[in-house]
Amino acid sequence: MKDVQPSDLDCIEFQLGRTPRDVHAIGFRCACSMPAVVETPPRLSDGTPFPTFYYATCPRLTGAISTLESSGLMAEMNQRLAEDADLAAAYRKAHAAYIADRNALGIVVDEVDDISAGGMPDRVKCLHSLVAHSLSAGPGVNPLGDEALSKLPEWWQEHPCNTEMNA
Repeated sequence: MKDVQPSDLDCIEFQLGRTPRDVHAIGFRCACSMPAVVETPPRLSDGTPFPTFYYATCPRLTGAISTLESSGLMAEMNQRLAEDADLAAAYRKAHAAYIADRNALGIVVDEVDDISAGGMPDRVKCLHSLVAHSLSAGPGVNPLGDEALSKLPEWWQEHPCNTEMNA
């Protein structure tokens, strides 16, 4: 596992409330230094195909994203994707970048060959995946993930995760 410490796995287990599966790397750390997004290989150790390379684990982050999903933002983004050729092209590039990141592991999984996450490249169906991609890949890669991320509150501010886990 690339740059994943036992303490990271303990934290992720605490966050998820279950043993994490096949964590390859930490894609993004919260301001409190705890894992917030993990990278998962495209085939789990039990043989299951798993296209979601970037997976948000921080419960404060996922809760904030869930609130944003309930706001109707995804429907508005889908409408814009249908009407804005430049946005649609940038979103297709985000899809290609996501797959390229996953393929960089060198693990070929035919079942998920051209599948990324979050509805890419044609629609928005999961802001959790898009935000996880934006946090891990950095700004400018996924325009709709970046947009959703910009609308989130600073989830780490009030009670940093590291104080909760160590309580």
